[in-house]
Amino acid sequence: MKRPQVVFFDAVGTLFGVRGSVGQVYREIARQHGVEVDASAIDQSFYEAFKASPPCTFPGVDVLEVPQLEQQWWNTIAQQTFDRAGVLDKFEDFSSFFADLYLHFETAKPWVMYADTLPTLQKLRSLNIPLGILSNFDSRLYKVLRALDLADYFDSVTISTEAGVAKPDPKIFSIALAKHHCQPENAWHIGDSFQEDYEAANAAGLRGILLDR
Repeated sequence: MKRPQVVFFDAVGTLFGVRGSVGQVYREIARQHGVEVDASAIDQSFYEAFKASPPCTFPGVDVLEVPQLEQQWWNTIAQQTFDRAGVLDKFEDFSSFFADLYLHFETAKPWVMYADTLPTLQKLRSLNIPLGILSNFDSRLYKVLRALDLADYFDSVTISTEAGVAKPDPKIFSIALAKHHCQPENAWHIGDSFQEDYEAANAAGLRGILLDR
């Protein structure tokens, strides 16, 4: 293989994942607010709500407005998740619950780093290959990377909420490449999604590498 000038990584599902499942994390926070719900029901409801939602992108918006819009976007997902699970009306104060849930996901607690993540990043850094994050996650990713002691490995972070466009759109790859003054054919992108990472990267001219977890 030709040595890359930069290697991009997806974040969630590639470098780290949810500890247990989304349903288990949601259930635990809901329990703290006096609501009991089955984790598997939340997993199914979350998947349905997430899949039906528009991309978490805010094109043309001032960057200072992005955090509030991100929170509103996830609030809608959370409400739909618990509504689909039939327990939304059980919350005395859903806004208080959601505030705790949202903050929880910017800490290290709900995440687990995969065993191969650090050795891979360390090896690439030892070869003096610049690394970047290219993710459809929101701006909480910066705090998560710091909490997991991963931030220092990356020279750039490109996220859909700030880019105004999400994978698999080739524009987000162009935005990430521009930060490294790199042509697509000289870059790799590694991710766990066949469509959003592997196919999208190849379509944008990068070398797409599928990480099958």
